[in-house]
Amino acid sequence: MKLAIVGATGLVGQEVLKVIEERHVEFSDLYLVASAKSVGQTLLFKDKKYIIKSLDETCNLAPEVAIFSAGGDTSLEWAPRFAEKGCIVIDNSSAWRMDPEKKLVVPEVNGHVLRIDDRIIANPNCSTIQMVLALAPLHVKYGIKRIVVSTYQSVTGTGKDAVDQMMNERKGDKTLNVYPHPIDMNILPHIDSFLDNGYTKEEMKMVNETKKIFGDQSIMLTATTVRVPAVGGHSEAVNVEFHDDFDLDEVRSLLESTPGIIVEDDVQNNIYPMPINAHGKDDVFVGRLRRDESQPRTLNMWIVADNLRKGAATNAVQIVEFLREKNLVV
Repeated sequence: MKLAIVGATGLVGQEVLKVIEERHVEFSDLYLVASAKSVGQTLLFKDKKYIIKSLDETCNLAPEVAIFSAGGDTSLEWAPRFAEKGCIVIDNSSAWRMDPEKKLVVPEVNGHVLRIDDRIIANPNCSTIQMVLALAPLHVKYGIKRIVVSTYQSVTGTGKDAVDQMMNERKGDKTLNVYPHPIDMNILPHIDSFLDNGYTKEEMKMVNETKKIFGDQSIMLTATTVRVPAVGGHSEAVNVEFHDDFDLDEVRSLLESTPGIIVEDDVQNNIYPMPINAHGKDDVFVGRLRRDESQPRTLNMWIVADNLRKGAATNAVQIVEFLREKNLVV
């Protein structure tokens, strides 16, 4: 397999390379692609130096698979060009997620929708991925009626400049180069731009993507997304109402038996998911499982995952692995 990583020098691109190495993804050729200012420079991967290539050059080399992590504008322009060459593009931006012609995929949840002629596959929003993975086995068993989710999202979700802003603030430099307000010692109920309905794009991504992944437009969902001064991963407080009643022990058993989920739910010993422990891991961690005592058939849960791993890089690489397993790519 000829494999291209577009945006190889960014936070997600670097994480993609780590995941490829850790999961022993085999390839015959590897093309690392970055912005024009980086073209011609070298990047070390598995003790080998790779010269960073341009998008145009890489497109002409016709890789079998390209993982894009270079923003929506780049994906909108270049993903179709790569696809025309026969390449399967797995895109980490929001550019193609709600396109009715494109699949939006978390392999463990809806990998079955992929077909051999899919040439642009969308990777969901990081917050959506971890939530739907945790909710999927419960949706199958009880049927989700309504979800209320509040997120606590790491600055790494914004990128390296956001991490730098937070760290600079801790040193006394209050220059606001990414966020409209200080982020250190603060939280911002503001991720992405605000829409006319008062919600942010990030909040509406969770609403629309969840319905598309589950293939169920009847699910009601409302979200509040919040940026917090953490770097290990995203956390979510999820309140989910089901059509059918549930047994709490059965819920725990369903989650424990689901690949990719680790249940950490021993509050008597202060054990529950935290981003500091999820950092660098591929799993989604679930805890604080408890009934909502204010209404029937409703569960409260706390979901944590490394947003650069399962929320982006790992999910993209897992799509590649799934395609190979199903013989949809060489």
